[in-house]
Amino acid sequence: MIGRLRGRVLTDEATGAVVLDVHGVGYDVLTPVGTLGRARVDVSGEVELWVHTHVREDALDLFGFATETDRRVFRLLLGVPNVGPKTALGVLSAMPVEELSRAVERSDHVRLGKIPGIGKKTAERLVLELKEKLRGLDSSVASPPVETLGNEADRLLSALVNMGYRAGEAERAVSALGPKLGTEPLGNLLREALAKLTP
Repeated sequence: MIGRLRGRVLTDEATGAVVLDVHGVGYDVLTPVGTLGRARVDVSGEVELWVHTHVREDALDLFGFATETDRRVFRLLLGVPNVGPKTALGVLSAMPVEELSRAVERSDHVRLGKIPGIGKKTAERLVLELKEKLRGLDSSVASPPVETLGNEADRLLSALVNMGYRAGEAERAVSALGPKLGTEPLGNLLREALAKLTP
């Protein structure tokens, strides 16, 4: 089984489909939206992805994640009845692990039910099945850059998601603000993040 890949990104589609060149071999990897913006990149420009290999009778699919914790949560999602790989990928595209953990902890069925592919019953199952398991995650391992920036980053992310942007896109825009977070007024930061999201 493939557990981790490091290589150059050849193609990156808006859907999260990536072709990663590892020593001349191109791997098709499906990722949650925003993964490449949070993944570790070395000095040579190679991206590191933690990989879940999903084997079916007629296919072998690779799913890539920015952190080992993201992959662990993906695998926990697969353990929930009626949640397959594409639905699990959709959950992690709609909200980062930390936000998912908060929604499950608060039994926020309404928030979870707004994720594409997640209905009311599945939202209830997510809370039932994951509450204890997500509580045990090591947050220090799970924290991509944005999550370490505190309340200001959270408020910006929340504002962008409420404006209709996907969580992955919003996270990438907030990450790009870098050291400006905490030093400039929130309104200025929001305008700058919106500028990064506008083609």
